[in-house]
Amino acid sequence: MMIHIQYQQMAESESLSEILTRNLRKLAHRYQFLIRANAIFKLGNAVDGDNKICEVELSAPGPRIFAKSTEDNFEKAAAETLSDLERQLRKRKEKFGKRKKMI
Repeated sequence: MMIHIQYQQMAESESLSEILTRNLRKLAHRYQFLIRANAIFKLGNAVDGDNKICEVELSAPGPRIFAKSTEDNFEKAAAETLSDLERQLRKRKEKFGKRKKMI
């Protein structure tokens, strides 16, 4: 799976890239139908401190898989986004499994 990470309105972070890449590769190993991941880390406009945003879009067969989280730090935002993606991928895999059984 190809992984593309962008940083908007902030400096690149090697550790964030490493964490996200490692976790996305785990997802790709578990769900072989994944083709590409586009991730964006950016700062939001919230004044309450929850202004760290992580967005990830996965390319796979069928409708797009997208998750976005806003937290008080980027690690939490990435973890929440990955959790949302995992839930969507589980549903997608179950749906594909049911279709194969019907055929």
